[in-house]
This record gives sequence, C-alpha cells and structure tokens, in this order.
Amino acid sequence: MNPSVAWETAADLVVVGGGIAGLTAARTAAARGLRVLTVSKGSSTDTATQYAQGGIAVVGVELDDSIESHVADTCAAGAGLCDEDAVRSIVAGGRASIASLEAAGAVFDRADDGAVARTREGGHSVRRIIHAGGDATGAEVQRTLDGAVPAVQFDTTALRVLTTGGEVAGLLVRGPRGVGVVHSPTVLLATGGLGQLFSCSTNPAGATADGIALALEAGARVADLEFVQFHPTVLFAAGTTGRRPLISEAVRGEGAHLVDVSGRAFMAGVHPLGDLAPRDVVSRAIAELLHDSGDDHVLLDARLVEHFHERFPTVTASCLEVGIDPTTDLVPVAPAAHYSCGGVVTDTAGRTSVPGLLAAGEVARTGLHGANRLASNSLLEGLVVGERAALVAVERVGRRVQVTNLAWPTYRRLDRAVLQRTMTADVGVVRDAAGLAAAHRVLAHGVVSEPPVDARAVEDAALTAAAEVIVLAANHRRESRGCHTRRDFPEYAPAQRRSLHIERDPEGQLAIVNDDVMTGAL
Repeated sequence: MNPSVAWETAADLVVVGGGIAGLTAARTAAARGLRVLTVSKGSSTDTATQYAQGGIAVVGVELDDSIESHVADTCAAGAGLCDEDAVRSIVAGGRASIASLEAAGAVFDRADDGAVARTREGGHSVRRIIHAGGDATGAEVQRTLDGAVPAVQFDTTALRVLTTGGEVAGLLVRGPRGVGVVHSPTVLLATGGLGQLFSCSTNPAGATADGIALALEAGARVADLEFVQFHPTVLFAAGTTGRRPLISEAVRGEGAHLVDVSGRAFMAGVHPLGDLAPRDVVSRAIAELLHDSGDDHVLLDARLVEHFHERFPTVTASCLEVGIDPTTDLVPVAPAAHYSCGGVVTDTAGRTSVPGLLAAGEVARTGLHGANRLASNSLLEGLVVGERAALVAVERVGRRVQVTNLAWPTYRRLDRAVLQRTMTADVGVVRDAAGLAAAHRVLAHGVVSEPPVDARAVEDAALTAAAEVIVLAANHRRESRGCHTRRDFPEYAPAQRRSLHIERDPEGQLAIVNDDVMTGAL
C-alpha cells in the first residue's frame, strides 16, 4: 500500500531532529550554501540537548591536560569497546567545535580570573568540563543553535528513509500538510535516544528510538544498544514515572557524596574514585544496594557544597519544586535511564553503510562511548560529528537518485505501558537470563498496525524495534561490561570484547551479523 502524497519538495540535506547534532549539521551545511530542510516531531524545548546539565568535555590549553589524557579517560570508561582512533578523532575536534559554537553566540561560565570555568565529573582525571548557566549548558547550546539555523519544520514525523538500489533518495514524512516526500541525496538522522523504553528516564517525551527504527528499515546496522546508561542520581519521588530531573554529576564533582538511608557512605570501597566513579559503577552499586536492602532510593548529601544555589540553579529549582533544599536537606535519588551508548553504526563523520544515510548524536554509534559513555562526551560528539556530517552532505550535492518505492513501512508494536514495565523490570540496570527470556516472550506479542498509523503508533513501533535489539544483544552478551550488567555472568569475558552488529535480514528479522564468537539464543 502506498501513501497518498500531498506535497513534494527537494533539499541537499534533510536533517531529522532538533538537538545539538542536527542543528549543528544544519547550520554548517547552510553556511556552505546547501538547501537544508530540518524536520522535528517536537519543539526546541523538547530535546535532550535542552535538558543537558553537566557540560561539554573538552581539553583546555590552560590546564595540565591533553588529548591523550581525555582519550585514556574515555577508553577506561568504555570498558574495552571504544574505538580508540574514533575517540582520538572526536576528542581532538573539540576545541575547534567549541570555538565555532562561541562564534555563533554561546556564552560559557568564567572563573574569577576570566578563564573558562571548568569542573570535574565521574571518570575524568582532571577538571575539563566547561559549562554555561551553572548547570544549564544544554539550554545555552540549544538557544544558540535555535537562532543560527534555517527554520525547522516542527510537528513533522519521519516515516521512512527512501532508498533506491541501496542508496538514499529522500525522506517520507507526515506533518501539518499531510504526507510529503522530500527528495534529497542525503538524510541525517539526529533523533536522540530511547529513554522512553523505561518507566523513568531523564529523556524528553520524544526519545522514542525513531532513528534506530528508520536506519534498520533502510538497511543500516546498529551496535552496542545493550549498553543503556542509567544516570545514578535522578531525583526520586515514590510512584512517579516519565521524565525525571537529574541531579548533575557535577554536584558530586563539587564535593557531594552518596549515602544509604541510614547515612552510611557506600561508594568508598566500591571504586578508587569513590563517588566520582564512572556512571555504570555508581548505578550498579546503587541498584545492588537497593536490591539487597529493599529500599527504593539512596540519598545525596550536598550540604557542604559552597554556593549551591548559584552553581546549580537548575538542580535547585527541581529540588525546591518538591520541597527539598539541597543546602539543608539530603536529596533522594535513584538510577533512571539516561543515555544510549550504542546506536546506528557510523564513522566519525556520521556515514552509515547506506550511501547518503548519516547519523549523529545519541542515535549514532561512532565508537566514542564503547560500553559506557564518559560524562559530558555526548555534547562534544554532537558538535564534532554534526559539523563533519554537514561536510559529507556537501560532497553529495548534485547527486540525484529517483524515488521508486513509497510503500508504508511495517509498524509492529507493543502497547507502550506494557513495553516500559517489561523493560524496567527485566532489562534495567542489572539483568539475567530469566528476565531477558521473560522480556522476549512479551515482545513476541507485538501486533502489526495497518497503515496509515498515527504518530504515537510510529513511536511505539520504533520503541518495540529498539527493545527487540536490546534484548537480543543483552542475551548474547553473557558477561558484565560497562553499563550492561548480568547478575548471572558478573565478570568480564575477554572473548566478548567486541561489539555486536545487528541488522534486518531480507525477511525483516533482526540478525547478529558478526556473531562468530558468541552463541546462544532466546
């Protein structure tokens, strides 16, 4: 069945998404004369970039720091699955990307001596995190880019990446004017993450794995999706679901520490960095403590952090909203889904295995994050790879591929509430074979919706596809590595120090395409 097309247009580059990676690419491409069309299903206030608190990790010239030190910290956090060459490439591009962002009007916080202020977060060996508005870095980045790019078409859902002969021909979308076709030689997926797979998340409502589903349907590969990073310190409120405010890791970087409900500091013996251990370590420690104690949260003691309200105005506002003052009260926190370390397999310029299809930001897997993202490397990646993706689009200007297939995609989906309960219970911070098998049984009951479908159904189908990938990969990864923890396989398995690449086979089924070491199926 083919959709009824109400309108058509053409562009040199179509960007799907309105956060840091997509808008950076749109700005860069437009500055080089490309016709750019940016589409976003939400508004500029509903991106993961907008909510990012901590900052941007970038080596400074005035510090006792280096590219190699940043690379080493990143690879240590990534637990053996980072591509070191990719890490070095992206980290080395940081200063130039920050300079470009400042030229567009971004204002970062300054220290008393006038130098850019820097803080430290978990996994970093030095204070290299720059920030804006105290803990409102993402909001400043979003503000800057919103004013520096061509107009964005909001309330527009990407339905399908159109390909002919395995090469991108355009994008099928649905927006206020109905279903439309954008003819373009290059499509950039910058759709963000998949946090809405879980009952509680720091992600906005639009983080529904759209780019993962679009890429798989177009023939691209995904990898490392089993590595879902759970932020260890998300503001806890009993019985609350949906997006929850995070308590920035920089709070611990400024001296706060974690305690259990009895007041015992529990991180000192867990990791040499204590409260500033990498996020997977802290989240796992909290999850296991809660599992053993039966409690539903721990506490963050930030009472000795100087000038807390000024340094962390966003955190302060979130806490005060629920009657907590971090300068006098202990703050209840618990882990929640935060970041997808894996995604669509790309190089460091956003190229996928499908000519003309690019991906950047959280939706992409460049090799930077490995099995666990180092704090504040995400905005860095969005800036650097977003710029480079635009340059790839420049190379493809003038190439035209005829659109020949306008068929609706297949939308196989589960009810979102069922999906979220299942993923939270069985595929969360700590996993085991029994839980993964239970999740697999639930996923097997997905139903196919007849087109045309509404935007909610498109999102639910994308979430279902991402869940299937995560469960498949998590079952095969019979070890604990990075932010993937198996209670039944608690140790590293050296033979499994590799990424699993997954794609759809000709019948539309998910298949691991490099599984010559790992065995086993659900």
